[in-house]
Amino acid sequence: MKHFRRCSRILILSLLVVTVFIPIGLLSHRLKHLNADASGGFEDLSIIKHRTEAQKLSAIKEDDNEFVKVPVQEVYKYSDHISAVSLSSPGENNSLSDPGNGVGVTYLSERNGTSDEAKEDYHQSQEEKSLSGVKDRSTPTRIQQHQTVQVGSRRVHDEKVKQMKDQVIRAKAYLTFAPPNSNSHFIKELKLRIKESERAIGDSTKDSDLSKRALQKMKAMDATLLKASQLYPDCSAMVKKLRAMTHNAEEQVLTLKNQTTFLVQLAGRTTPKGLHCLSMRLTAEYFSLQSDERELPNQHKVHDPNLFHFAVFSDNILASAVVVNSTVSVAREPEKVVFHVVTDSLNLPAMSMWFLLNPPGKATVQVQNVDNFEWLSTRYGAVLQKQDSLDSRYTSALNHLRFYLPDIFPFLKKIVLLDHDVVVQRDLTGLWSLNMKGKVNAAVETCQEGEPSFRRMDMYIDFTHPLVAQRFDANACTWAFGMNVFDLQVWRKRNLTGVYHKYLHLGNKRPVFKAGSLPIGWMTFYKQTTALEKKWHILGLGYDSGVRLSDIEQGAVIHFDGIMKPWLDIGLDKYKQFWKRHVLYDHPYLQQCNIHA
Repeated sequence: MKHFRRCSRILILSLLVVTVFIPIGLLSHRLKHLNADASGGFEDLSIIKHRTEAQKLSAIKEDDNEFVKVPVQEVYKYSDHISAVSLSSPGENNSLSDPGNGVGVTYLSERNGTSDEAKEDYHQSQEEKSLSGVKDRSTPTRIQQHQTVQVGSRRVHDEKVKQMKDQVIRAKAYLTFAPPNSNSHFIKELKLRIKESERAIGDSTKDSDLSKRALQKMKAMDATLLKASQLYPDCSAMVKKLRAMTHNAEEQVLTLKNQTTFLVQLAGRTTPKGLHCLSMRLTAEYFSLQSDERELPNQHKVHDPNLFHFAVFSDNILASAVVVNSTVSVAREPEKVVFHVVTDSLNLPAMSMWFLLNPPGKATVQVQNVDNFEWLSTRYGAVLQKQDSLDSRYTSALNHLRFYLPDIFPFLKKIVLLDHDVVVQRDLTGLWSLNMKGKVNAAVETCQEGEPSFRRMDMYIDFTHPLVAQRFDANACTWAFGMNVFDLQVWRKRNLTGVYHKYLHLGNKRPVFKAGSLPIGWMTFYKQTTALEKKWHILGLGYDSGVRLSDIEQGAVIHFDGIMKPWLDIGLDKYKQFWKRHVLYDHPYLQQCNIHA
């Protein structure tokens, strides 16, 4: 019995061992197979992933090839995303327009939201290119392209503003199609939309000035205009109305241009209140002096032909003072400089008083009265009065006095004539040693086509006159007044004042030249003028805002010729500094007359 029990126990234990350990062995064997299968499966998955990414990249490349078929058009559309890329990284603009460098792929991947790994790879490749010195184009090209993108971005910044203004114009055109005194619901709506749009636009000049409500008003106006196009489908009527509105607008623009021109010309002829005040104060001060106190110093030098003589004919005190001050300030030998200022009887006391109070250093100033030249009034006065011009500057004796220099200064051999709207920046005494080649006049020429100062003789002289066509060449080179050197000895020998007088008489019966001293000066000194280098006389500061700063700084004389004088409010502000630096703004009379820098 005991033996049987023991055998039963052994059998049970054996079965228990079998049932426990056999499954463990089987499980371990199975796990080995599973590990092998798993490693092989992971390798397959990585290959599949690599192949999938390669397919994606190839698909992107195919799309990119289609995208960059017209790279220039995409770049210069100035869309927001391209502008942002171009402005943030100017060096990448060239790569955007190059279909072969792969940057277009990166641009598309960024736009389509692909992984950041592509972006990092792109930036790394760009850094490597920059470090290795590989550049697609030169720096000037990139800068030019960058500037072009910026200009294009500015161009589209007012697109919505223009669109809203166009909507208002169309709406007003539709209003005219409605019957008179019509008060329908649609007409009220249209008028309301016009008012809302005009208020929304206000003074806006670019889209960023518009509010969100303005864009809502634009959409509402679109809906209203759509209704109007359905109510008034006749396109021909709309075309006629718009043409009429365009014609009226052009007429208004032309009228405003004419008014502007007239007002500018009027402003150029008037005397500012401050200058009038200055003249009155100086005149009162002058007449308070004794007769012996009114004498300017060093008057014994005015007839010395061995000195450097300058002439200025003007009735503007401040302008004449600037000419004298600027010339003396740069003169190497100011004690040898003599200025002959000729003015009219009205401004003679004020002009004299100014130079009595403000003598120009060691230089000499003589102030003369044009009305004291009795020979001028008896011999030439009647001819000057026949000059046909509404502008008194052209018919004044001071303007034509330049043709009588030998009569005014009978003891001088050579003289430099300066207009009162010039500023001298270099020493001019070298002009006295100039070889004039037997000519009477030395001046800067104005016959270079394309320059703002370009003038042609037939622009001012009537060449249909037989005598003019016979004696002059319409293509002859012209020159400018403002800074001229005159050899008075040769002038007297050739009697050029008589030549001037003859041509002045020529226009009595029939107008031959425009009013002023320039066209008749070309005729008088025809083939009697030698050319100076351009740097001696820089023109255009009174009408041309494009004169280069380098030319101005290098110029010996800068000329504010034109209507926009530096002492007027209409003068070009960018050039006024060159004139104002020679004005004594701290002078008590200038401060009392509110003449400030």
